[in-house]
Amino acid sequence: MEIREIIEQKLAEIERAEQVTVLHAVESGSRAWGFASPDSDYDVRFIYVRRRDDYLRLERTDDVIEWQLDETLDINGWDLKKALQLLHKSNPTLFEWNSSPVVYRTSDYWQRISPQISSFFMDKAGLYHYLHMAKGNFREYLKGDTVRLKKYFYVLRPVLAAKWIIERHCPPPMRFSELADAMLDPELKPTVDALMQQKMQTPELGEGPAIPGLRAYLERNIDAVEQQAAAAAPDREGSWELLNRMFLDGIAAGER
Repeated sequence: MEIREIIEQKLAEIERAEQVTVLHAVESGSRAWGFASPDSDYDVRFIYVRRRDDYLRLERTDDVIEWQLDETLDINGWDLKKALQLLHKSNPTLFEWNSSPVVYRTSDYWQRISPQISSFFMDKAGLYHYLHMAKGNFREYLKGDTVRLKKYFYVLRPVLAAKWIIERHCPPPMRFSELADAMLDPELKPTVDALMQQKMQTPELGEGPAIPGLRAYLERNIDAVEQQAAAAAPDREGSWELLNRMFLDGIAAGER
């Protein structure tokens, strides 16, 4: 059975068991970034909506569904209400799910609201999100003389995403190749391309000597992004009115 068919079966299983409607489901990990290893799992993320009456109950309703986590599948999703509340705060995860190049399922409703999602993007929130990701992964994985080579991508991607925001003031793309083509210094591209080919062809890209030029580039740009984030103008929040309309329209879509 093809993996897409398996994923669709899992989504249908979730809908039946949880009594929800899946509005949008995508790949969110290395397979969407474009540098999956042969043994990479499938990071399936989805937005779902419950029945109207479920949102009128006094007792708390779970707003996250964690369905499966094993060597092949990592499946979880957010309630539409949670997703839209986070969108008001310009949560970068929503922009990534909305722009994922690997879509497992979508809906007419999501296609209608999709063009409006980027209007909630805020530079400062995006910069700090990717900065914290880059700093955390750099500190944990890339400080020694011997490093886990695949972790370079877990620092390089957020650094390039932050540079994209600084230059273009919009959500960065999911595809690493698009980020690298636009933002990576040309002299580093052969090094990064070779590392990417090694990662995509090796089931588990192991440890190796640190790459001094790449490490220096990352340190320099993490510092630069931190300065830019601190100096960025305060974010202006988007419209609750629009998000409320999206929410009500989503409930209606789930009832059809």
